[in-house]
Amino acid sequence: MSGFKCMLMLCSHSRRIIRINAQTVNPKRHLFDKPRQSLFKCENVKLVNVGRQSSSTAAQAEKGEDSLLKWLLLLIPVTTFGLGTWQVKRRQWKLKLIQELQNLTTADPIPLPRDPGELKDLEYRRVKVRGRFDHSQELYILPRAPVDPEREAREAGRLSSSGESGANVITPFYCTDLGITILVNRGYVPKNKIRPETRMKGQVTEEVDLVGVVRLTEQRKPFVPQNNAESNRWHYRDLEAMAKTTGAEEVFIDAVLESTIPGGPVGGQTRVTLRNEHMQYIVTWYGLCAATSYMWYAKFIKRLAV
Repeated sequence: MSGFKCMLMLCSHSRRIIRINAQTVNPKRHLFDKPRQSLFKCENVKLVNVGRQSSSTAAQAEKGEDSLLKWLLLLIPVTTFGLGTWQVKRRQWKLKLIQELQNLTTADPIPLPRDPGELKDLEYRRVKVRGRFDHSQELYILPRAPVDPEREAREAGRLSSSGESGANVITPFYCTDLGITILVNRGYVPKNKIRPETRMKGQVTEEVDLVGVVRLTEQRKPFVPQNNAESNRWHYRDLEAMAKTTGAEEVFIDAVLESTIPGGPVGGQTRVTLRNEHMQYIVTWYGLCAATSYMWYAKFIKRLAV
C-alpha cells in the first residue's frame, strides 16, 4: 500500500514538471506584442525614406548653387564687353579732341584780345602780336626736350627718352599795339645755350611780329619739383608767379616755329599730342570677354549638350 502511494506521488510530481517545462517552451503571447520581424521591416522602410529625402534635398541645394554660380560668372564677360565698348567711345572722343587741337594750332592767327579774361576760351588758338623783347628778365623752364612729334610717337610708352635736354626760354614781350607786357615762350635751347651771352645773335632789340599759341596756367603734377623763382628754375607754367616776377600780365603764348629768330631759341614747342592708348585697352577688354565667354560656355552650356 505504501508502495502504491509512492508511485502515485511520483507520477503526480512528473506531470507537474512536464507542465512547467511546457509553459517555459511556449510562453503566452500578450495581445499588444508585435513580431520582431515586423518592427525591423518598418524601421528599414523609414530609413530608406529618410535617405531618399536627404538625397533629394542635397541635389536641389547643389542645383541652386550651380544656377547662382552660373549667372554670377556670366557677369565677367558682360562687364569686360562693356568696358571694351566704353574704350571704343573714349578713343573716338580722344581722336576728335586731338584733331580739334591740331586745327586750332594751324588756323589763321587772330589779333590778341585786349581783355586777358577772353583768353580763357582761346587756349591753343593762334594769335599775332607786335612789340619788343625784354631780354633782361628771361625765365627758364627746365629740363625740356625739343618738340618732335615723330620722335615722340616712336618713343611713346618708353620709360626714358633718347632726346637731348635743355630749357624753354620765357621772355617778357611788350606789345606796342596793346600797351601791355605779356610772356612769350620763345622756344627751346640746348643746355650749353641757356645763358644769354651764348646766343647774342638771337637777342634782338627791335620790334618784331610774332605768331604764338595761347596757353593757360599749368597745375603742378605729382613728382614735379616746386618752382624756384629766386634761382630762376621753373619746372611748370605758373602764370601768376611768373607775372609777379617779371611784372607782366598773366598772358602766355608759345611762339610758333615760323616766328623763330635766327640764332635764338627754336619756336614751335607746343605739344598738342595727347596720350592715346585706348586701342590697347580695347584689345585687352575684348580679349578677356572672348576668353571668359568661351570658358562660361564650356562649363555651363556645352556640358549640358553632352
